[in-house]
Amino acid sequence: MTEVDTEIIKELYEVIEDRRDNPREESYTSSLFEHEKGVNAALEKLGEEATEVTLAAKDDDSGELVHESADLIYHLFVVLAARDIELEELLDELRERRG
Repeated sequence: MTEVDTEIIKELYEVIEDRRDNPREESYTSSLFEHEKGVNAALEKLGEEATEVTLAAKDDDSGELVHESADLIYHLFVVLAARDIELEELLDELRERRG
């Protein structure tokens, strides 16, 4: 198995947290944290992306599966950040499960 560059994961999470804490008007990520929408917008997108991943896997479309999986991870990170869960908490859980 090839070495995985986890820096991109950390960078992505940091950008998402920054958009949450320092909203930018033109930022899609910031729009998912808008107070009037609550976390519902991000949750809706997470559900949509999970369905799209499922359909891409069912259709055996590897390019689309990779694309939709990236969208799913991004929206999952937005939901986690909206609930003030640190990336390290998720990574610790995964390490613990690795046993």
